[in-house]
Amino acid sequence: MTTEIENPQLVHSHNGLRLTRRGLLSAGAAATVAATILRPDFSFAQNADKVFCASLGWTVWESGRHIVNGYKDAVARLGGQLTIADANYDVKKQADQILAFVESKPTAIFITPADAAAISPAVQQAVASGIPIFIGDSYVPNVTVTSTAMSNNFGLGAYPAQYIADTLGGKGKVALVSLPSNESWDQRTLGAKSVFVRYPEIEIVSEIAFALGGSTTPRQVVDQILTANPELDAVWCAWDGAASEGTLAIRAAGRDVIITGIDGGQQSFEYIKADSPFKLTMAQSFYEMAYMNAFYAQEVAAGRGAPRFVITPTYAVTKASLDPLETIPDTYDIPGEAAKLGWNRVL
Repeated sequence: MTTEIENPQLVHSHNGLRLTRRGLLSAGAAATVAATILRPDFSFAQNADKVFCASLGWTVWESGRHIVNGYKDAVARLGGQLTIADANYDVKKQADQILAFVESKPTAIFITPADAAAISPAVQQAVASGIPIFIGDSYVPNVTVTSTAMSNNFGLGAYPAQYIADTLGGKGKVALVSLPSNESWDQRTLGAKSVFVRYPEIEIVSEIAFALGGSTTPRQVVDQILTANPELDAVWCAWDGAASEGTLAIRAAGRDVIITGIDGGQQSFEYIKADSPFKLTMAQSFYEMAYMNAFYAQEVAAGRGAPRFVITPTYAVTKASLDPLETIPDTYDIPGEAAKLGWNRVL
């Protein structure tokens, strides 16, 4: 059963042990889950009594939808009750959610941080309570949680920067749209700069630190960059929301500028396949992050161990990746599904 909390009203939205198509695992992760279910001591009835709480920094964008689906499907398949709260990028709200969940004494707490450093004190209190804490998408500094499932954020930034450098032949003018509010997301910008610094003829002419939840939109940010830089060649974005809206800005301005993003998802794939200015996205496995958090929470509850870190797959998706496919994929981040598409992880 899943309950979703908003401000903080309870809304019942999902129940039973249904397994949606997004819950059909394959390959290594599926084998791991299947082996657990086949253990003599595995019991759906026993797991049904377990209570899990998830404080999610956001549920918008396709990344948020995949995270929610991963948690829901895992609990539906493995057993238990799940309560989901959406902080909507509000740090104080998320800290309050975490502490409220601690008071309810669940089996485990799942957290996708909106701002990992800012919620660190609340996470420290949660860990001190003795409740197993599982983090998705970001590393929370100054605290040792039970397990963290996330992407290689430094690599997420470096790979598209190298793509831009190669496409421009090692010289040109580049702008960055960064997300410094989250320490893990800021690693992407550091990764990008580690590549661009190796090319003396590539000039970073603009870097704008975007504030999620603010009044300015990514479209407005890219509009400003284009206006201020008439000879711009490329825009590197720390997430796909900026790359998608930036694509619209580039089109509207009639400019010959390429743009890259990080996250993956149907909207991004559609832009890329249409041969728009959006050329590359680093498609993260948000579903797998959430699913493996929930899976290892069950393992810990059963007295078994969990890995301290799980680095989930990332796929570099370009037009060449999408052209052979009949439909735009939405389930690539279910373990094993990317292989069916002919995709291989790059990170």
